[in-house]
Amino acid sequence: MLRAFSHTNGRCAFHHAKCWHHRKSVLAIRREDVNAWERRAPLAPKHVKELTQMGYKVLVQPSNRRAIHEKDYIKAGGIIQEDISEASLIVGVKRPPEDKLIPKKNYAFFSHTIKAQEANMPLLDEILRQEIRLFDYEKMVDHKGMRVVAFGKWAGVAGMINILHGLGLRFLALGHHTPFMHIGMAHNYRNSSQAVQAVRDAGYEISLGLMPKSVGPLTFVFTGTGNVSKGAQEMFNALPCEFVEPHELKEVSRSGDLRKVYGTVLSRHHHLVRKRDGLYDPVDYDKHPELYTSRFSTDIAPYTTCLINGIYWEQHTPRLLSRQDAQKLLVPVRSAAGATEGCPELPHKLLAICDISADTGGSIEFMTECTTIDSPFCMYDADQHIIHDSVEGSGILMCSIDNLPAQLPIEATEYFGDMLFPYIEEMLLSEGSEPLESQNYSSIVRDAVIASNGSLTAKYEYIQKLRESREYAQSLKMSNKKRVLLLGSGYVSGPVLEYLTRDSNVDITVASVMKEQLEQLMKKYSTVTSVHIDVIKHEEKLSSLVKKHDLVISLLPYSAHPLVAKKCIDNKVNLVTASYLTPAMKELQESIEAAGITVISEMGLDPGLDHMLAMECIDKAKEVGATVVSYTSFCGGLPAPEHSDNPLRYKFSWSPQGVLLNTVQSATYLKNGEIINIPAGGALLDSVTPMDFFPGLNLEGFPNRDSTKYAEPYGIQTAHTLLRGTLRYKGYSKTVGGFVKLGLINPDPYPLLSSTMPPLTWKELMCKLVGIKLPAEYHVLKEAVFSKLEKDKSQLEAVEWLGLLGDEPVPAADSIVGALAKHMEMKLPFGTGERDMIVMRNEIGLRHPSGHLEDKFIDLVVYGDNKGYSAMAKTVGYPTAIAAKMVLDGEIDAKGMVIPLTKNVYGPILERVRAEGIVYSTRSVIKQ
Repeated sequence: MLRAFSHTNGRCAFHHAKCWHHRKSVLAIRREDVNAWERRAPLAPKHVKELTQMGYKVLVQPSNRRAIHEKDYIKAGGIIQEDISEASLIVGVKRPPEDKLIPKKNYAFFSHTIKAQEANMPLLDEILRQEIRLFDYEKMVDHKGMRVVAFGKWAGVAGMINILHGLGLRFLALGHHTPFMHIGMAHNYRNSSQAVQAVRDAGYEISLGLMPKSVGPLTFVFTGTGNVSKGAQEMFNALPCEFVEPHELKEVSRSGDLRKVYGTVLSRHHHLVRKRDGLYDPVDYDKHPELYTSRFSTDIAPYTTCLINGIYWEQHTPRLLSRQDAQKLLVPVRSAAGATEGCPELPHKLLAICDISADTGGSIEFMTECTTIDSPFCMYDADQHIIHDSVEGSGILMCSIDNLPAQLPIEATEYFGDMLFPYIEEMLLSEGSEPLESQNYSSIVRDAVIASNGSLTAKYEYIQKLRESREYAQSLKMSNKKRVLLLGSGYVSGPVLEYLTRDSNVDITVASVMKEQLEQLMKKYSTVTSVHIDVIKHEEKLSSLVKKHDLVISLLPYSAHPLVAKKCIDNKVNLVTASYLTPAMKELQESIEAAGITVISEMGLDPGLDHMLAMECIDKAKEVGATVVSYTSFCGGLPAPEHSDNPLRYKFSWSPQGVLLNTVQSATYLKNGEIINIPAGGALLDSVTPMDFFPGLNLEGFPNRDSTKYAEPYGIQTAHTLLRGTLRYKGYSKTVGGFVKLGLINPDPYPLLSSTMPPLTWKELMCKLVGIKLPAEYHVLKEAVFSKLEKDKSQLEAVEWLGLLGDEPVPAADSIVGALAKHMEMKLPFGTGERDMIVMRNEIGLRHPSGHLEDKFIDLVVYGDNKGYSAMAKTVGYPTAIAAKMVLDGEIDAKGMVIPLTKNVYGPILERVRAEGIVYSTRSVIKQ
């Protein structure tokens, strides 16, 4: 029954529907067209029937997508009609397209404009231009500020069903079949009653003790006390559940009954405390929320299996969970004695979050994008701060659909319509063209009018001010934005982009010759600009790109860095690279200093983290008066042992060409006071020694470049031994030595491999390299190669295994080593589920003032992630990105050539890489 209300201007009084307007008013229900899943309507047939019985005409736009059939609206007295222009009030659920608006009408829908949401400002502009009166359901509130028209309950119901389904999938991915596997997504049920029955069936199995014991008791935490939370709890109650107080969670999560599940409802006073005294004062909190912090991450989350979040976050209020909180919560638990491979324990307690609020960047800081009904779940990996579309892998299962009630459209429509119906008549009995002041609306309806007669209403004039302030802030932000040019799109670029894109004040352009890699990066980082270009071949375009940016990060091969550096000098732009500071780069030192720019080199793993770990130890030793008597550092990027099954015992997780060229460099090192020189061209591979500090890994090592040059910058001229080297699995050096013998590790230009020349096969190229005429029989070529390899069978087997004697085409390249690198990248990639590792060992011998000796051992071992970044990408990319950010922020302001040897540089970087999961260990051995 409609509320009784009256016009006070004396023209007419309305009580029920006994008094009629001067003409028959028309209501239209518009077709929803915002997305494929929007099957709701603002009014159900029962509401239409009541309106038509009261004498109103109701038009319903045809829609095969609407969950309630047209015949039901027709039966209720509605008229199915495309043209709704005669209606005085047009109602919908979601916003209409701008081009479907009809001037000077009354419209009611969720406009999402009250926060000056940028995406909906064109709609608001069009509403104002067409002098439309807009009622926004979101602002229909009672005297307490509580919404009187909302879908909230059904968001909670659908969200709870979905997350129970998601838990079934997540448990299965972790090795556990559970009763939740028999619960589907909310939209798979005809109505909520069917869903309740499915949940009850699952609950019955739980009550029989059919949950795997190794997963432990399950706990669900509900935030908020509104309709959203109540709807979720209503569905949860279909399980064999027991509600406990938040402080009881710890106990039940450890020793609760496996034949039931536990729930708790969280209010503010359970987790919010004032920073200065640890107390909660609700009045004070409402006035000064910034003075409070949340203890949710320490007091509640560690004992929570699934969080159902129904609260919105306001600026200056504490968040429930931050990214750092998630990292701590996802630390693997120790396996209990009873856990087995077939009956594993959960990796951590917090498994899933259903963020029904769908408030991106809100109370759950790392919920940065909503999921969809099509793709309802994703995994948040806190260590890498990445989200991947899966229920497998590391992290927290996330569900954050922003239109949950659309999954139960019939019940949601009836529920919403019941709430809206009491206010329909007063909205209907007015013309949008009439002045708002002449309408005798109730306060609930009047306060929901956003715009009327071409203007924002007084209550919402702030929207224009918000827009202006945001646009002003954006203009300032754009003028203050830091612009970064990233050259290269290979393995390392992912962590660099991931780290830098965390700051919305950094604009990034990626330039690369690898089109497919660029496309993949753009899919993941939509705010990044891509440029498909070979910067080496197009120097003018490179210069133009550099000129537009504040900083360049070069992930190109080291041979390209002098060219890039020259362009940076010309345009006075800072540069960061992870590669060695080569003689060619050193030659530019005066020009770099004259340009007043910062050029940072050796900011990766090796070189990079090896310097930083060494200098941290050396500086601490000097502080206590010790001197360094020896320094040895070995580092290598390797496949994890179980994935080293090929002749090289190697797979590529970074630049293949760089890996190959490193084997033909010269090397110089100091051993027991004697300088050892190894010439370029492959002699390095004859200087291999077994490395047994991790005996199970069967490693070998060989010197890397000129180690002696670090005596002065490290400040360790007192050392009698100074050696830096590369680690590989035993057998690598011998195999690569065969490639050197055959002339395959040759960086010189080789025009026959140019893309403009007819393609060569590997067989044809090998014939040229070993000096036999074409065509040649396979056995003739094989014998010639075997001879060139000095009859080494293992080296020949590697050549054959790689297909270098066959008819496969040689990739186009500038050089033979470039072609071999491309070929190896295809032959020796990391497969799905395979991971790499990096191993670093620094050994530093110290002599203390007392005369006793001490050996310091610093170990860094990092594994790659199956579905994330490789270990090499992380340990090169994150230090590079952190250094770049420090330059952008002015933390590194030294001009000229910089490598990370000073505490003001290495200190912050070592601290920040720990937050990215790059953790090292140190131990000492004292000698008398």
